[in-house]
Amino acid sequence: MTTDLAGNLRTWRDRLTPAEPGRRRAPGLRRDEIAARADVSVGYLTRLEQGHAAHPSSLVCGALARALELNLEETELLYRLAGHAPPSAERFSRELTPAAQRLLDRFDDLPVMVYDPAWEVVATNARGEWLIGPTYGNIARRHFLGPGTYIQHTPDQQHAMSASIVSDLHHSLTRFPADERLHAIVDELRRESPRFAELWEERPAAVHSSATKLVEHPVAGSFTLECDVLRVEGSDLRIVVYSAAPGTPDAEAISRFGAAEAVLSR
Repeated sequence: MTTDLAGNLRTWRDRLTPAEPGRRRAPGLRRDEIAARADVSVGYLTRLEQGHAAHPSSLVCGALARALELNLEETELLYRLAGHAPPSAERFSRELTPAAQRLLDRFDDLPVMVYDPAWEVVATNARGEWLIGPTYGNIARRHFLGPGTYIQHTPDQQHAMSASIVSDLHHSLTRFPADERLHAIVDELRRESPRFAELWEERPAAVHSSATKLVEHPVAGSFTLECDVLRVEGSDLRIVVYSAAPGTPDAEAISRFGAAEAVLSR
């Protein structure tokens, strides 16, 4: 573990670009530059990078993360390698990041939905609103308690979706043990849904990933879409993109009815 910490610190330092590159014998920033940024001694940083110091404090980890310009995943890794719980392990952020907004804008020809670790819908684009409705709320609540959606499930798909929601909420509570919104939705579903309560005790190992969805839409009728779940780097949000093979009646349903609904909603 000490070797992993040392190697990562060196790699992260080497990838940084100096403000004034000049003529340097090695890539990245020098140790003294990172030490100054993090307000630690050069000697201590040297011991960390050489594996002679194993457990920097959480305060030092935070300073090094900022000095090395680490993203969220790298910051979490740094804390874990140093033997600490990462700082993000308390509460999650529902803020729509610029990366998530770019994806919403980029997929303007497809239905897109953004949701958080509590399965609360954070945002949709115009076609996404046409597909799932303007007041979608919490996906987990609607799945277990209703009301239903336009998306239909076979018995196998229903079970797989239920298991993936429960598994994901277990995982989210492990990552964010102090988040009140997570505790609220889990407590509500355990209280109101016998099926959720049963699965919660079973702790299923399942992943919410790509799937084929049958849609029964009141305007567009029946059609089938591929549902892909994307993770937003540096964010706790997930993005669901619904699509169909080009030139198919399913793709035509998205294009024709989704465009008309988007115009009417303006």
